[in-house]
Amino acid sequence: MSKNLVIIPTYNEIENIEKMIRTVFALPREFDILIVDDGSPDGTALKVKELQTVFTENLHLQERKGKLGLGTAYIHGFKWALAKGFEYIFEMDCDFSHNPNDLLRLLDACEKGADVAVGSRYVKGGNVSNWDMKRILLSYFASLYVRLILWFNVKDTTAGFKCYKRKVLETIELDNIKFMGYAFQIEMKYSAYKKGFKIVEVPITFVDRVLGTSKMSSKIFKEAFLGVLQMRFSK
Repeated sequence: MSKNLVIIPTYNEIENIEKMIRTVFALPREFDILIVDDGSPDGTALKVKELQTVFTENLHLQERKGKLGLGTAYIHGFKWALAKGFEYIFEMDCDFSHNPNDLLRLLDACEKGADVAVGSRYVKGGNVSNWDMKRILLSYFASLYVRLILWFNVKDTTAGFKCYKRKVLETIELDNIKFMGYAFQIEMKYSAYKKGFKIVEVPITFVDRVLGTSKMSSKIFKEAFLGVLQMRFSK
């Protein structure tokens, strides 16, 4: 077992799961992977179990019954990671919108002093690929809205590609995290900021998924919009 754990929540990611697992394990630094699968009917968890016969030490699976939400999947994974003693704990999507090679850069940022390293689209050197202008503007101004309401200087507030030092997740009251959709990513960063942890943004190129189906919805955006106001006046 390594000291680095990549948590990947899945729901119907059969097109991506094997390639993602093999790509992470081929990196020049050692990582463990935890798949948190929400009862995927397409056989995602079965494929992970098959791959566990190949990657016997470093591939882990937690199965949950039904779609319980992105935030609850990560909270489940965080608690599992802390119980197992991992030092650097990562969030990453399964659909290759996050480049697995950038795990090395997020790890490097934390090893050099960051408490939270954020894979950022909106700092110098960051970019998005395969998005139309409407989506780019919506995402950019959503992050700007969050920064203005919450008064904290993270440019990509909704980013979901991150590395946490263990002490951050030990300090944040994980059971008190309220939001489970898009707003979850904002609340985790804001909670780390309010606790005084150092957040560093690492430029990445975000690539829209090629295989599988996006989980984004208007309900998720609404939760984020209203959730930011709740965070501002409750934390």
